[in-house]
Amino acid sequence: MSDNRIIDGKAFAAGLRERVAVETDRLKADHGIVPGLAAVLVGEDPASHVYVRNKNRQTVEAGMLSLGEALPGDTTQADLLAAIDKLNANPAVNGILVQLPLPRQIDPNSVIDAIDPTKDVDGFHPYNMGRLAIRRPALRCCTPWGVMQMLDHINTKYHGLETTIIGASNHVGRPLTLELLLAGCT
Repeated sequence: MSDNRIIDGKAFAAGLRERVAVETDRLKADHGIVPGLAAVLVGEDPASHVYVRNKNRQTVEAGMLSLGEALPGDTTQADLLAAIDKLNANPAVNGILVQLPLPRQIDPNSVIDAIDPTKDVDGFHPYNMGRLAIRRPALRCCTPWGVMQMLDHINTKYHGLETTIIGASNHVGRPLTLELLLAGCT
């Protein structure tokens, strides 16, 4: 028997952003903390610019500090790693997002490895992926975690479900497989 339900992703995201804004206000009021997100963009990829612009806007709308960093397309790997080191050390930065894809001269794995795992809001760092793999998740990959949140929203019963994931990328396919296994799917 098939269960075909439509999930309104835009409505879900709007509700989630509202809940985050309420929790951000509570964090400010109770502890005087204003969370800060640094979104790093290297190069001129139009889609990446739109994505980062939206992230910056949504961060501000949620009451958080947005610390965008735009670097030219000819930025060296050493310069990008130095910028990440500064963000890692900055106490106003609680989360770091380095927008992919990166220009050819930069190794994305080295960049991901350089991000402090406790500030890795994309959940791509090997520490965070490894914790998910051993069923002790810390920060989770955004897209797969968003999928799980939407499935939870419609009260999905995971145990015993057979699932198929098409694709095995480190950013979506593999972590989504791990999330579904963690939830009880086969």
